Amino acid sequence: MKKLLLGAIVGGILVFAWQTLSWTVLHLHDPEYKQASNQDAVIGSLGQLEEGQYLVPRASTTASMKEMEDFEKTVEGKPWAIVTYHKSYKMDMTMNIVRGLLVSIIAAFLVCWILMKQTSSFGTTFISSIFIGVVGYLYIPYSGHIWYQTPGATTNLIDALVSWGLCGLWLGWWLNKR
Repeated sequence: MKKLLLGAIVGGILVFAWQTLSWTVLHLHDPEYKQASNQDAVIGSLGQLEEGQYLVPRASTTASMKEMEDFEKTVEGKPWAIVTYHKSYKMDMTMNIVRGLLVSIIAAFLVCWILMKQTSSFGTTFISSIFIGVVGYLYIPYSGHIWYQTPGATTNLIDALVSWGLCGLWLGWWLNKR
């Protein structure tokens, strides 16, 4: 149990530390979030929306197959956007940091638990950790990139490789320590 808990805590801190560096000091994600030159007008025009994420333009969810096909023809080649709208800007960095760290530790706990169920070496543990990170990357951010051309595919891959590589280095040493 000590190996599992200490492995998860240190592994989670390593994953969280990389994410922190990636988003802050290294500014790797800056290109994903552009600034609109007319941002006040854009926000003003969104003011009547309720909080949520919008695909603009989008056919009605009740549209028939024929109506959807007709809609697709009318929007082909035209501009479109994905907008996430919030009524009020509230940035509680303390809770975001706590939640982010806890999520990283829980993820490292799950990875550590899986890795402890196999007989392995340093190399197998290290590569397995990276593979688990890549699976998460492929399923979430890269799938979004495939369907909605969301930005950050390369940056998110770097984050997966580096963060889970660091965790894998730690777990490769820690879990295989005699």
